[in-house]
Amino acid sequence: MTRIAIVDDYQNVALSLADWKSIPGAEFTVFDKPFASEDEIVEKLNGFEIVSTMRERMEWPESLFARLPNLKLLCITGLHQRLLDQAAATKHGVVVSHTTAGASVPATVELCVALILDGARNLTREDRDMRAGGWQSGLGMTLHGRRLGVVGLGRIGARVAAVAKALGMELVAWSPNMTAETAAAAGATLVDKETLFRTSDVVTLHLVLGDRSRHIVGAREFEQMQKHAVLVNTSRGPLIDEAAMIDAMRARKIACTALDVYDIEPLPADHPLRGLDNVVLSPHQGFVTQDVYTVWYGDTVENIRAWLSGAPIRVLNADILKK
Repeated sequence: MTRIAIVDDYQNVALSLADWKSIPGAEFTVFDKPFASEDEIVEKLNGFEIVSTMRERMEWPESLFARLPNLKLLCITGLHQRLLDQAAATKHGVVVSHTTAGASVPATVELCVALILDGARNLTREDRDMRAGGWQSGLGMTLHGRRLGVVGLGRIGARVAAVAKALGMELVAWSPNMTAETAAAAGATLVDKETLFRTSDVVTLHLVLGDRSRHIVGAREFEQMQKHAVLVNTSRGPLIDEAAMIDAMRARKIACTALDVYDIEPLPADHPLRGLDNVVLSPHQGFVTQDVYTVWYGDTVENIRAWLSGAPIRVLNADILKK
């Protein structure tokens, strides 16, 4: 009997979205709540030979691989997992499989556009006010003719820019390594960072988190932005200096911040962001759609069957197969 753990299945839907029964001689255990500590992870997952994960909902450092000696196959969803120590997986003899690249891009683009529209039209705030008995409590912002500042024009940023262009928005862009040609290819004009934050009506962040991009939006950028501006982040929480953001939103430096990502996830119940009425909160659901999950869990089942047959596929740490 092969013991398989499916972790971080918050909606408890994994077993219904793929043909897990096609895996011969397998026993499944689903964990639908986040683990509180590494000790709890070891307690719950010790003894499992295969673990199926969901994106970056838990960290996989060297210490965890060392404490799970029975683990042989780790299935990640997506192609990259920044919280995974890939070298440690290889060192401890754990094959890491991934799923189809790019499956979540359209879903994340759509959520980003939804947050832009929400922030511009105060949809969340108006919903709260209506439920409290109110009616038309504020004025929204028409996006047509306004300026969208795109920080990063990768696969997601470029697609968001295309939707914004269809809405009639003017596009400007910036990132540390962006060229005028890259910006022009997405229909945008390259500007410097200060100009983007100072003149954009909406700013959307699409950078990979790293040492250079961490806190790329801080107190200075909030001071530069216009009071009616909207800031959207669907990339990674630490791109924004959280303390500076909370101070700025309390002082109403800008009209709205719309977030799908946070420094700590899940966001603690007592976190100050939950108490701000000019912040739209989405629970990191950019990739959380039935379509994406169906692809990812389907690929995961294929990966497990292939590994069990002795011919693993979609292996992230392919060097382990040479050993």
